[in-house]
Amino acid sequence: MESDVEVAIRAAVAGAAEVRSRFGGELARFAKSGDDFATSADLAAERVITAVLADARPADVVVGEETGGAVPGSGRVWLVDPLCGTVNYAARTPLAAVNVALRAGTGVVAAAVVDPFTGEVFWTDGAVARVRVDADEPLRPDPASRLVDVNLDVPDRAVLGMLADRAFTGAFQPRVLSTTLALAWVASGRRAAYVTAGELRDSVHFAGAIALCQAAGCVVTGMAGGPLHTGPQGLVAAADADTHSALVEALTRR
Repeated sequence: MESDVEVAIRAAVAGAAEVRSRFGGELARFAKSGDDFATSADLAAERVITAVLADARPADVVVGEETGGAVPGSGRVWLVDPLCGTVNYAARTPLAAVNVALRAGTGVVAAAVVDPFTGEVFWTDGAVARVRVDADEPLRPDPASRLVDVNLDVPDRAVLGMLADRAFTGAFQPRVLSTTLALAWVASGRRAAYVTAGELRDSVHFAGAIALCQAAGCVVTGMAGGPLHTGPQGLVAAADADTHSALVEALTRR
């Protein structure tokens, strides 16, 4: 039988093909809350992803960003973000990701994050983390770039304070990709860390990429340095312990 992680990869790759094929073309927009919106590419990608999952794992629950669904307290549930970086994509900026993750019980046991423009497939079975292009290669976090991606879509006083902190700006360079592809880049050594505020439990946006970072050996905690989904919530995912410590200090100093 096809493994869960191969199902996740196949579904995410199918969604990425839809995203890539529609890039630069005319897109219908569908208003959501506030300034948020989905496009016809988001909806098309989610349809093909859910079709793959329904065929391969018909007994499982599927929760999609666009089609919704309630996340059960237990059991197997697929968390689908068909196009993370919709605003980038709609502005013809090729920075986006397709995220598919399987939560079984309390943990993510399979996940795939696909860059639809490079074709890179970042995946984990919950134990190892790899990137697939022509072959599978291990993901190796590396803090050398000193680049820290910050999610500014969730306004937060601690995050804004960190960006104004002289110790932070003296040691790191902030970046804003506006897509969780940046978390996969932490796992692969292209970013030193990623920081966001907000409630991330069972998030279709974050579940897969968080699992990637954890399996790759990154230091992953809440914004105050405690376990994920506790305290002030949020996320600090860092390539190593020293980077993580410096970021938590900057976030909590004020």
